[in-house]
Amino acid sequence: MQTNTHPKMAELPQIKEAEDILRACVHCGFCTATCPTYQHFGDERDGPRGRIYLIKQLLETNEVSENTQTHLDRCLTCRSCETTCPSGVKYGRLVDIGRGIVEQRVPRKPLDRLTRLALRKVLPNKSLFGFFVGMGQLVKPLLKGTALGDKIPPKKVASPWPAIANNGKGHARHMLALAGCAQPVTTPNTNAATARVLDKLGITLVEAPEAGCCGAVDYHLAAHDDGLNAMRKNIDAWWPAIEAGAEAIVMTASGCGVMVKEYGELLEHDANYAAKAKKVSELTKDLSEVLVGENLEALNVADKTPTAFHCPCTLQHGQQINGVVEEILTRAGVPLTKTKDKHLCCGSAGTYSVLQSKTSQQLLDNKLGALMIDDPVQIVTANVGCQMHLESKASVPVKHWIELLDQ
Repeated sequence: MQTNTHPKMAELPQIKEAEDILRACVHCGFCTATCPTYQHFGDERDGPRGRIYLIKQLLETNEVSENTQTHLDRCLTCRSCETTCPSGVKYGRLVDIGRGIVEQRVPRKPLDRLTRLALRKVLPNKSLFGFFVGMGQLVKPLLKGTALGDKIPPKKVASPWPAIANNGKGHARHMLALAGCAQPVTTPNTNAATARVLDKLGITLVEAPEAGCCGAVDYHLAAHDDGLNAMRKNIDAWWPAIEAGAEAIVMTASGCGVMVKEYGELLEHDANYAAKAKKVSELTKDLSEVLVGENLEALNVADKTPTAFHCPCTLQHGQQINGVVEEILTRAGVPLTKTKDKHLCCGSAGTYSVLQSKTSQQLLDNKLGALMIDDPVQIVTANVGCQMHLESKASVPVKHWIELLDQ
């Protein structure tokens, strides 16, 4: 797709990258067939091809309207279109660039600005987020049956991490884990279960206390500088362990995983962090990528409950990891039930469930219907946001899949 960029736009950073992505698009329209928001709204501008044209128009005219902002806001950034695209268009990267420009050009209404600011300040701050979630859990009984009450996750407590083997030195194999921001508060057993499973396989898992939000909340809400700073902070927190020989950085939330795997690309022009960011991205592995190569017989999994697996968009489209969790669970003896429309988003999509609540709820209803067609007794997933979102309406328990291996 040829782009004649306006001289004023050409002066902005990342425009060359945006032009290259736009030129890769051949306008075939295959992406519309797998785009959840195009199927929902039936509007070309709410599909990848239409949004690409809106960004192209912005680059060529140096003009943008609230209408463009609306259609970019409606995008889930699920990246299902990237899986479908025969030309390899990096749509997710393009929409981040486009949103960043639009955010600077189109003023938002006061309530919208306040909501986005609150999300950026509260979600990445584990202490602050934990305080508000705790307050919500106290009043949850009073909100039963309301939309707000459904969004408040039930209180959960993590079981203990394994004792460090070898007199506190750990196993010969060491890996890092990211605690993150939402996960320690809402699903604290995920990393604890991961640590116990890896311990049985002769791997010591540790968290770097100084590491925090992966940067996705800020970056995907067009606060790029704040997002990049969060990435730098994590790199600094992990670097001593990396220099000490950490084998991998294990991601138990696929949303964080896809973000950290892109650190190298996002910080490639930062002279102080480019090489370190590249190394961090190379070391980053989704938990399923670690376990699929291990001998799972030592786990002796006893859970034979019929289970539906929901594959998050950040795993199947963002990281292009498909069928691996299912292979691990099948090898462990967990019976998986049939599902449909696996490629479609559940509607969580980070902050989307808050900012685009109506659309998010419709996508959630669709996803739960697709997951329940074979009457599973439980649902498992690989991302904290999806887990919370599904749990808010599911009629069966929703867990992280690693909890099934923690017997």
